[in-house]
Amino acid sequence: MAKVTDTVAALALPVVEGAGCALWDVEYVKEAGQWFLRVYIDREGGVSIDDCEAVSRPLSDLLDEADPIEGSYTFEVSSAGADRALKKPEHFARFLGEEVEVKLYRPREGRKEFVGRLKGFEDGAVTLDMDGQETLFTKQEIALVRLYLRV
Repeated sequence: MAKVTDTVAALALPVVEGAGCALWDVEYVKEAGQWFLRVYIDREGGVSIDDCEAVSRPLSDLLDEADPIEGSYTFEVSSAGADRALKKPEHFARFLGEEVEVKLYRPREGRKEFVGRLKGFEDGAVTLDMDGQETLFTKQEIALVRLYLRV
């Protein structure tokens, strides 16, 4: 049986592309006892509220028809965000050379967060250039990788 996120992604892709956007990610998560189905979209130049609405309405109807999820859930469509999480190989390929933040499950050298330029991604392992020194983080130790925004 296909994962809920894969089924929803297959349903969402033509709707998202029809709205002139790209499908970034789909997540189905339980938070504070409630299930959330989130579809993240991307668009060159940024995602507007109108883009989210153009995807949300027809996709909601498709989800009602296909009924891929038993029980109730909250459905959301939003932008992937400027500080978006990188999860798939194509995400990492697109942002090679950009500044990212790697968060670890357990501290390394007394820290759980590292910022540097994304130098590589292979089999879930991430290589960062931090001030001219390359550092490898294994898939097993990485909790999250996302684009880093300087404030």
